[in-house]
Amino acid sequence: MADRTAPNCHLRLEWVYGYRGHQCRNNLYYTAAKEIVYFVAGVGVVYNTREHKQKFYLGHNDDIISLALHPERVLVATGQVGKEPYICVWDSYTVQTVSILKDVHTHGIACLAFDLEGQCLVSVGLDSKNTICVWDWRRGKVLAAAPGHTDRIFDISWDLYQPSKLVSCGVKHIKFWSLCGNALTPKRGIFGKTGDLQTILCLACAKDEVTYSGALNGDIYVWKGINLMRTVQGAHGSGIFSMNACEEGFATGGRDGCVRLWDLNFKPITVIDLRETDQGYKGLSVRSVCWRGDHILVGTQDSEIFEVVVHDRNKPFLIMQGHCEGELWALAVHPTKPLAMTGSDDRSVRIWSLIDHALIARCNMEEPIRCAAVSTDGIHLALGMKDGSFTVLRVRDMTEVVHIKDRKEAIHELKYSPDGAHLAVGSNDNSVDIYGVVQRYKKVGECIGSNSFITHMDWSTDSKHLQTNDGSGRRLFYRMPSGKEVTNREELKLVQWASWTCVLGPEVNGIWPKYSDINDINSVDANFNNQVLVTADDYGLVKLLRYPCVKKGAKFKKYLGHSAHITNARWSHDYQWVITIGGADHSVFQWKFVPERKSKEALHIAPQETLADSNSEESDSDQSDVPEMDSEIEQETQLTYRRQVYKEDLPQLKEQSKEKHRATAMKKRERAPGSGVKLHFIHGYRGYDCRSNLFYTQTGEIVYHVAAVGVVYNRQQNTQRFYMGHDDDILCLAIHPLKDFVATGQVGRDSSIHIWDTETLKPMSVLKGSHQLGVCALDFSADGKRLASVGLDDNHTIVLWDWRKGEKLSAMRGSKDKIFVVKINPYLPDKLITAGVKHMKFWHKAGGGLIGRKGNMGKTETMMCAVYGWSEEMVFSGTCTGDICIWRDMFLMKTVKAHDGPVFSVHALEKGFVTGGKDGIVALWDDTFERCLKTYAIKRAVLAPGSKGLLLEDNPSIRAISLGHGHILVGTKNGEILEVDKSGPITLLVQGHMEGEVWGLATHPHLPLCATVSDDKTLRIWDLSPSHCMLAVRKLRKGGRCCCFSPDGKALAVGLNDGSFLIVNADTLEDLVSFHHRKDIISDIRFSPGAGKYLAVASGDTFVDIYNVMSSKRVGVCKGCLNYITHLDWDKRGKLLQVNTGAKEQFFFEAPRGKRQTIPATEVEKIDWSTWTCVLGTSVEGIWPVISEVSEVTAACLSNDRKVLATGDDLGYVKLFRYPVKGKYAKFKRYVAHSTHVTNVRWTHDDSLLVTVGGGDTCLMIWAHEPESHRELKQCDSEESDIESEDDGGYDSDVTRENEINYTIKALSTNMRPMTGVKPHLQLKEPSVDERGSRPPVSRALPQPEKLQTNNVGKKKRPIEDLVLELVFGYRGNDCRNNVHYLNEGADIIYHTASVGIVLNLTTSCQSFYVEHSDDILCLTINQHPKFPNVVATGQVGDTGDMSATSPSIHVWDAMTKQTLSVLRCFHSGGVCSVSFSATGKLLLSVGLDPEHTVTIWKWQEGAKVASRIGHTQRIFVAEFRPDSDTHFVSVGIKHVRFWTLAGRALLSKKGVLSSIEDARMQTMLSVAFGAVP
Repeated sequence: MADRTAPNCHLRLEWVYGYRGHQCRNNLYYTAAKEIVYFVAGVGVVYNTREHKQKFYLGHNDDIISLALHPERVLVATGQVGKEPYICVWDSYTVQTVSILKDVHTHGIACLAFDLEGQCLVSVGLDSKNTICVWDWRRGKVLAAAPGHTDRIFDISWDLYQPSKLVSCGVKHIKFWSLCGNALTPKRGIFGKTGDLQTILCLACAKDEVTYSGALNGDIYVWKGINLMRTVQGAHGSGIFSMNACEEGFATGGRDGCVRLWDLNFKPITVIDLRETDQGYKGLSVRSVCWRGDHILVGTQDSEIFEVVVHDRNKPFLIMQGHCEGELWALAVHPTKPLAMTGSDDRSVRIWSLIDHALIARCNMEEPIRCAAVSTDGIHLALGMKDGSFTVLRVRDMTEVVHIKDRKEAIHELKYSPDGAHLAVGSNDNSVDIYGVVQRYKKVGECIGSNSFITHMDWSTDSKHLQTNDGSGRRLFYRMPSGKEVTNREELKLVQWASWTCVLGPEVNGIWPKYSDINDINSVDANFNNQVLVTADDYGLVKLLRYPCVKKGAKFKKYLGHSAHITNARWSHDYQWVITIGGADHSVFQWKFVPERKSKEALHIAPQETLADSNSEESDSDQSDVPEMDSEIEQETQLTYRRQVYKEDLPQLKEQSKEKHRATAMKKRERAPGSGVKLHFIHGYRGYDCRSNLFYTQTGEIVYHVAAVGVVYNRQQNTQRFYMGHDDDILCLAIHPLKDFVATGQVGRDSSIHIWDTETLKPMSVLKGSHQLGVCALDFSADGKRLASVGLDDNHTIVLWDWRKGEKLSAMRGSKDKIFVVKINPYLPDKLITAGVKHMKFWHKAGGGLIGRKGNMGKTETMMCAVYGWSEEMVFSGTCTGDICIWRDMFLMKTVKAHDGPVFSVHALEKGFVTGGKDGIVALWDDTFERCLKTYAIKRAVLAPGSKGLLLEDNPSIRAISLGHGHILVGTKNGEILEVDKSGPITLLVQGHMEGEVWGLATHPHLPLCATVSDDKTLRIWDLSPSHCMLAVRKLRKGGRCCCFSPDGKALAVGLNDGSFLIVNADTLEDLVSFHHRKDIISDIRFSPGAGKYLAVASGDTFVDIYNVMSSKRVGVCKGCLNYITHLDWDKRGKLLQVNTGAKEQFFFEAPRGKRQTIPATEVEKIDWSTWTCVLGTSVEGIWPVISEVSEVTAACLSNDRKVLATGDDLGYVKLFRYPVKGKYAKFKRYVAHSTHVTNVRWTHDDSLLVTVGGGDTCLMIWAHEPESHRELKQCDSEESDIESEDDGGYDSDVTRENEINYTIKALSTNMRPMTGVKPHLQLKEPSVDERGSRPPVSRALPQPEKLQTNNVGKKKRPIEDLVLELVFGYRGNDCRNNVHYLNEGADIIYHTASVGIVLNLTTSCQSFYVEHSDDILCLTINQHPKFPNVVATGQVGDTGDMSATSPSIHVWDAMTKQTLSVLRCFHSGGVCSVSFSATGKLLLSVGLDPEHTVTIWKWQEGAKVASRIGHTQRIFVAEFRPDSDTHFVSVGIKHVRFWTLAGRALLSKKGVLSSIEDARMQTMLSVAFGAVP
């Protein structure tokens, strides 16, 4: 019966009655087209008075509270409230978003202002610091931000006559700001004697540094510079709320209801008192004025807009009215005419004409009104009041008929019966009273059954029954008019209801979300004719659903506009409109109802409608209409890639663990081994959960990814090169259009994207800080400048980057469901598409945000891949059902069946397309998908002889396709990479295991072979010699976890997961023998050494079985372990077994009977073990890391020369230790390539290779072993170990002292008076009387001393002279270094002391000073580049890193002119201890004194921060750029040297390694210099 889709009809916002005058100012302007722009609730309104039409901007999701008009008067900026409020800049002509500015403010945006050119926008937040932020609004980028003031800021304006100056005013202050670099520096206005310090409400700037401001007492204060020059007293009777500057002068509007016009010199022109006019009333208060030519717009506190023509100023036109402040709850519609009646807590009842969009009657009552109803004949209007009374008026002339008060609490609902005879009145006293209309409203009945307040009522069509809803969620029925409760439900079966406005009942179950029992839906109204239902809720949503909707969680269409709760919604009498009213925003919205249309017209929907008309994402009732999901996609959508421990957490965990292990750290720890390994080859390709991640590079090599490694494979030489910059699973890969750079995105708490060069394997840029959990899709733009990325967080955030700069251009929440692909439009780089689960969206960039629209298709399908076609509007996407959807703009044109099962990859060619699907077929298409030109089936039969392996099955699922060099490159779900020749033969290039963990690994006793067995139910033999291929594969019944070659290499034993094991022929992989004695997984299996007489089989059920290989009989069982067994080793004689269990126990058993032995630790070391793969025991205790609680060591293997022990652990690290590893926390070499846990490690028979397998990443990695002698002095890939040991010799006393100095701010330590960042000699202002706390008018205390400035004891007024700095003795050398420099070929010296930079001319020995710093300077450097002569940077002490005036800052200034070129406020709390310029002079490097010793790089000319990163745990003394570089620098400090690289916006660092020099110890480094490379 009930259709589970959303209704096909929809609503269109047609008119909004009201204007937001309360709590807002300056929000009403004329646009260039002479339309009026203002806002109400969450809607920006553009009102054309001549044609009486409104347009709406619906880009906000909460109350708008601020508005600014661009100087060209077409664009508008609006700011909203909310937890994460944003600013929209939109076009008042098309009402489309131009830019979204977000992620800075909290709480709300109180004021906005454009500068004169309209390039910059300033915003003020509602947070506790009233943050002021300056934006480059087109790019959505913050240029500067600073705390504004401790109290509310009411207005802010750019000085239109001086560049980069602003003025802000508010509670008891006015501030004059200058913008330099990224720093906004305030100076407080000085009220002095001229006027009282008071709250300033509005301001306007004039020329010659004059600022006019309106004060709370009605005066106008005139400022010159930062000083109060004069006041215009009594300009208004009370507070001046608005001031507007235009060509002719200034207009002011005040609380006294007057508007005054002033000329350019602020001489009065005229006054308009709106209270005295026809429409005026007592208490009218002006909140906004706008003067343009001979028209003045006035907005009032009570939501009216007046338009005044100057020459006829006594007759203002009232062009818009709305309810005043107070909740709006009452709504009724006239039964026969297009009228709506509303009543509000402002005590007025108003009648609106829905056709003329105007107020036609208004009447004020004694009490706040809570509900309304119109009698069936349309003659009477009943109003329920808050005090429990109700009043009936005649509609024609609003005269009172009766006023009855029978209840004490508010009347919440009243309704006339359909026959017009009775009125039911429901109150908060839990009862409904019935009144007879003809008996002059005599009470005839009473319904008392509810135990909570009455919320909704409906009459039956025959007027014999009434149903009610109450606040406790009960639905009751009564007989009318007596009011007797109906308990027998049979009687109700045939009742038909005249209206349906109740929120409870089977017909409206679907309005409630699934699993909710909340009362957040305030109103419902059913339209029986069209079978739709409208609901209004607490979240400001109007929803349209089908009626009846029986199942919970029905699908709906939702419309935003009201910001907070909507209190009521009603259909008009003829169902043409829906009227909704907002509680807090007290606005009335009129929506046009658009019934279902023919599909033809659907293409011409106005852009606005598509914006509002969203097929809700939240409603997902029973998906009967959704096709069954493909199993592969199902699996993939469930992957979350969450980690218990992310690599980013390690430093923290180490710090925590270190405390426990301080003592052991003092002991001498085992040195790291001399030899190392280098990654040589990887068998594997990540195809099981990634798509389109395989490409040809410029040079014809193949690039793809697996585990945490980017691989560049050369198919001619069969070699691989690796990009090792990532430290966790790579999930996606995109290639630059020039095919030389690649972008890869990884899993991580704060996951990063690396863009790297496939030739040099060096990172070009690293993008971090925008995606949580991981990055799942990437795409470059056609010009290669931009990169789009999608995150794995719950909202699947989409980010658009300028990747070279590392700059985030825009970001937006993508979709609740998983997104599989993102593509940037090749023709218009501002547009992009995303596709994924039940989702296809078309986005365009708007400033710092993206605006997305859903593709219009019938039922929502899951899209797996998408690509742009031959023109900017054509898009082709592949679905999970095997269709290709062809889109034009956002409309689905047609679908073409392409594959059986999902289409996983589609690729565009010059002419045509190529697709690949789950069916294992590659198809070539023409450029319109009209016909399929050719198909290639991936089958074993066509595999070419040169293949590097074997196909596991025919028609494997295809996950990636790429074309180039005359071939088609195909990646499959099974981890194979194939090259299809256009003529047909297929070559297999690389392969690895399929999905499922790989645990089993064994190397051959005398050949370069290894065997692996995996949960993917295969056993494979790999060739480790240069041919690198898979020699043999065999499918098993079950997955396996372990394998082992016999000592002669002829047999291979494999342990399976069901407790059975088999021995197969090592060449043919055919069964020799198999046993099934255990229930649990076989965890390790080993032949005894020598002849291989015995086979030990360890299982998960705590036993080790010993079999005689020749007789195939079980000869012994080792009992006594308490936990599952993890590792086994034989001794050389084949008589003793060593066993490790999961509870970290170590046991010894004698073979072949399995008797348990107890052997003391000293003896164990003497035993000669044939292999060592155990992880417990004194000889390996050093392999367990400091953080062993979170990281298990899963595998170990000792090299055959017994010198090096390799281990693998849960974090994906492969480590090498010097054997024996005695003493805790030995030093090691560490290698990252596997992403998650390394499950097994093995050396080959001759120790030349180390082979490792990864669990989750399914890879087999081969590492070349480089013994000590071979290693040239090159930077090694390994990182040194965890704890920096403390045995490094003491400090020099000076160094110790300097390390411990804590720079408190001198200015703040003796708190004589607060200083905020203005030097005493620039600050003439003493705290004024009001700030000290004004004294009572009559005071017995001594009078306070006069302000210092006036100093007038009968003399002429003479200001105190400013002191001038003449000579400074002293130079700061006690705790700074490298801070004396020559300038001008040695003519001058520059140095610093205290807070002064000093230039000393050696010839004249004359000092000149730079005195802009507000605290001690700690460091100084000179720019060496000829383009920037005499440019100096100095860094100072500061307190917090909150960007206020007391934050630490770096000043860049010219040593000759002392001009400040830029001020960089920084987050280094504590101070800046080192600065350095780069080779080109454009970048500046700074190091902080904060606990993390942050290192930051700035573009100092723009004041922009390029990159920042935690430097080191210990103090850094100096950091300097290399003299020839803009990207490489070195930092030195306590016991460390670090080498840094800047890649895009990211800083990558490597520790200096001293291991290659004998017995070198890391000391404390104090300085650094660079030499030339010979």
